[in-house]
Amino acid sequence: MTRTLRIVALLVVLLVAVAGGIAAVAAPLRVGIFTDLHAHDVNSPLDDFLMVDWEDRLGACVEAMNDCSADFMIQLGDLVNGQFVLGADFIEAERIPGILQEVEDVYARFDGPRYYVLGNHDVESLTKEEFRAGIGVDELTYAFDEGGFHFVVLDAQFRLDGSDRGDDFWYMQGFIPPELAEWLREDLASSSVPTIVFVHQRLDAWRLEEPEIANQEEIRKILEADGDVAAVFQGHDHWGDYTEINGIHYVTFAALIGRISEDKPDTWAYVTLDAEARTIQINGAGEQADYLLEF
Repeated sequence: MTRTLRIVALLVVLLVAVAGGIAAVAAPLRVGIFTDLHAHDVNSPLDDFLMVDWEDRLGACVEAMNDCSADFMIQLGDLVNGQFVLGADFIEAERIPGILQEVEDVYARFDGPRYYVLGNHDVESLTKEEFRAGIGVDELTYAFDEGGFHFVVLDAQFRLDGSDRGDDFWYMQGFIPPELAEWLREDLASSSVPTIVFVHQRLDAWRLEEPEIANQEEIRKILEADGDVAAVFQGHDHWGDYTEINGIHYVTFAALIGRISEDKPDTWAYVTLDAEARTIQINGAGEQADYLLEF
């Protein structure tokens, strides 16, 4: 090969590599999100929760995400319910692991990676170890990168003394202990790309005259100080909500669970994350609102 041909060949290789890199950065990431399924064997009349039809609802969600070729799915907590429901007899606590396995079998129909956020109801009749075993994961707080974004999944199911929640019968408030807050700070510092944080209880709201996560102001300050956090995706409050605090979008996704009193539509979100355009496009099904957010 002559020197001229070698130079031409090298330029072609460089152009292909540059084009490939641009395409990789520009390709938007497609994420399927649902929350608060509360799979159970009985309904909760006092809460107006229709929980026994969970398989149809989750199956429809997974099918929709397969049809639109989502790159991954994530659920934002309360995948199952504990044995205690308001207005109904308890089921056997030993039945909860079986329900979780049935849910995982349906969720596994998704043709791609699946992620999990731990909710308060998930560990009312299960320990964290039992929940992890049921879904086949090693960690409940972790981070990963995909499509030009950094993703952080937080476990907020801790007691105020920092011990793990688990087999707690019933509780609401979350807490992120000091060692986990420090892990979050260090993890965020290790990345310089746009970041999305996933958590169950809200970091931007109060309920029953107490913050949904006891030390939420401290955690928000960590997120704000990093400078790369674009949004926090949350569950727990079934109607959904949106706020913006100091440049970070807090999106609370509406619940997939049904209602006894009405024919509630199946509810989930198809989210398009574009690192190049710096946009978050949320397209909702059922009661989930649509949003176009910039960061």
